[in-house]
Amino acid sequence: MSATTATGSQALLLAGAWLLYFLIHSALASLSCKRWVAAHWPSVMPAYRLLFNLQSLLLLLPPLYIAYTMDGPWLWRWQGAAAWFANALALVAIGLFLWTTRYYDSGAFSGLKQWRERIGTVEDQERFHLSPLHRFVRHPWYLLGLVLIWTRDMNIAFLLSSLAASAYFIIGSRLEEGKLIAYHGERYRRYRQRVPGLFPLPWRFLNENEAKVLLHDE
Repeated sequence: MSATTATGSQALLLAGAWLLYFLIHSALASLSCKRWVAAHWPSVMPAYRLLFNLQSLLLLLPPLYIAYTMDGPWLWRWQGAAAWFANALALVAIGLFLWTTRYYDSGAFSGLKQWRERIGTVEDQERFHLSPLHRFVRHPWYLLGLVLIWTRDMNIAFLLSSLAASAYFIIGSRLEEGKLIAYHGERYRRYRQRVPGLFPLPWRFLNENEAKVLLHDE
């Protein structure tokens, strides 16, 4: 088998691994799947979020292994000032991600709260909340993820992985909107009308007072 053929086979395997990961992740995150489990195995629901996060981490291992062991030349590598700028953007993205975690209920997000308190409801336990970044985009973690992956050096494996992740962030954010409307109703619809989804726009954002009003408006 030639090197080109081997690389092509690895690329197809990698694309398939990412596709399988995102399909499983989306299916298990859906309200329909949660409601099915709640109806058939209600005793599992307190552990659902915890198990969901665990499988999300474990199922990342195969595509990441393929990506990091796949042969192929670099398509581009940041050099000089561009490398400094790309790495600075990545560090800012990581810093903002860590900063925004203070605005989340970490116990509910991880699933430990549901497990400890034996909470078996399908809906998310966290109330409607807006971090400062949520005033500018509805899905700031997805935006930070896009910044992080596209500031890295790229070979064919990383490019395929970045394209797959970008597609999932875009599609996943759309799917998540349906759940957020189901959870928060008209309030989230008003929020969505004012704030863009993934990329900030200078003319669409909430100022601090508007965010406070929306948070306390039932």
